[in-house]
Amino acid sequence: MHIENYPNYPSRRSPVIAQNMVAASQPLAAQAGLQMLKRGGNAVDAALATAITLTLVEPTGCGLGSDAFAIIWDGNCLHGLNSSGRSPASWTENRFSNFEAMPYRGWESVTVPGVVAGWVSLSEKFGKLPFQELFEPAVRYAETGFAVSPIIAQQWSRGAGELSNQPGFSENFLQNGNPPAAGEIYTNIGFSNSLKLIAETKGEAFYSGVLAEKIDAHAKEHDAALRLSDLAEHRPDWSGTISKDFHGVSLHEIPPNGQGIAALIALGILRHTPLHELDSDSPLAVHLQIEATKIALADTYKYVSDIEFMKKVTVSDLISDDYLKERAALIKYDQAVDFKEGAPKNGGTVYLSAADQDGMMVSFIQSNYAGFGSGVCVPGTGIHLQNRAAGFSLDPDSPNVVGPKKRPFHTIIPAFLMDNGSPLMSFGVMGGPMQAQGHIQMVVRIHLWQQNPQEAIDAPRWRVEGGLDLVCEASMNSKVLSFLSELGHNVYTKTSNDAFGFGGAQLIKRLKNGFYIGGSESRKDGHVVGF
Repeated sequence: MHIENYPNYPSRRSPVIAQNMVAASQPLAAQAGLQMLKRGGNAVDAALATAITLTLVEPTGCGLGSDAFAIIWDGNCLHGLNSSGRSPASWTENRFSNFEAMPYRGWESVTVPGVVAGWVSLSEKFGKLPFQELFEPAVRYAETGFAVSPIIAQQWSRGAGELSNQPGFSENFLQNGNPPAAGEIYTNIGFSNSLKLIAETKGEAFYSGVLAEKIDAHAKEHDAALRLSDLAEHRPDWSGTISKDFHGVSLHEIPPNGQGIAALIALGILRHTPLHELDSDSPLAVHLQIEATKIALADTYKYVSDIEFMKKVTVSDLISDDYLKERAALIKYDQAVDFKEGAPKNGGTVYLSAADQDGMMVSFIQSNYAGFGSGVCVPGTGIHLQNRAAGFSLDPDSPNVVGPKKRPFHTIIPAFLMDNGSPLMSFGVMGGPMQAQGHIQMVVRIHLWQQNPQEAIDAPRWRVEGGLDLVCEASMNSKVLSFLSELGHNVYTKTSNDAFGFGGAQLIKRLKNGFYIGGSESRKDGHVVGF
């Protein structure tokens, strides 16, 4: 692993090495997690305190109305948690018969929020500290105020420009009619009261108590379908993980309804290419990763949905070695291709990672989906609701077609890398459709080319857009950009200031001496801390 020769790419940061560690996209949230570790808590306690604080300090990416997924190494085995919510029971295809596409904002884009139940489940199964204690940093910041960080302030301003007319948004997120600027102090007493209720009742207030009643009343006021009964029925699923081997390590992802399977498909394809013989930033290495990703996404968008509805094409079909070898054969080494789905069976998200000295590691993600989600805020509570229903399809032939009590296709995915049965790295790359693509780029850089976590994060990224369209960071080597263009990729360059577009990575890797080395996204306000 490159540590002493680092950095190879422009960066504001160095990797951090410690026995206990938290990496998150906002410094105050990372510090909240570190506090729990110093109080004798474990990595799950740290991850939860970080996640809870993020709902306040990074509301562009998450909130109490988010969904969540997690992968946990408990010291002996790996666990996967899916706490994404389902659609309201009264939703049928007929409800959207006059729409050309699923609504992207507003009440009709809201499904049951799962994040609070996810926190409770993780704490009950693995936590050491009392549940209420995990809320203390967030409650303090909500009541006394915190200074809004620079990049989040930019995202807040953009969201306010689009969403100020959504029910409850201005009351909750604007101060004197304006979004807070970088460094400006933001408080939210309603949010603090909601946190306390959730902490005291272990989430009951959110799903069947006073907060649930307020969500239900607000929905009725706006002719929305979500009801208290929908909230009360939500249960997280201990789903386990799905995995794929890649040159001696195995990448683990949460099973569908998420897009993590796309990363597995792409790595399975790349095993059948000479990628491992190439240098990290060689033009052909970048091209091969892009082509494998395009194939993986084509299959994912066609076949992946709530796993209960994946009957014709299963997870096993999509990641079968024989099928992926066939897909790899479609890659042309001298030409970009617009790949279509195959026939695998004949006939503002936030990510955080935490690890402790006893070996527990947590990969956790929670998200609104789009910045501020639906834009809908429940008056007086600080609760703003995700827009996950936008992930459904209106195509009646799609396994992901909208329906009642169904989980939509999800973009948010935590990841975990194992090495012959031992934990190696908890990581994620938040950012909509960038996430699976980011996972691929992190695994390849860190495992094949032995880059350290911060180095892999700082390296220029690319993003497949659809068809032959490809967006690359402007810092990418000009020879690589020219090579990709010559092969037929429609190359567009953007600066790394497009933070959401190129994702937000947090990585913690376990070293052979039992310590950890971590990196945090240099394109964001993030922070990796440890002791």
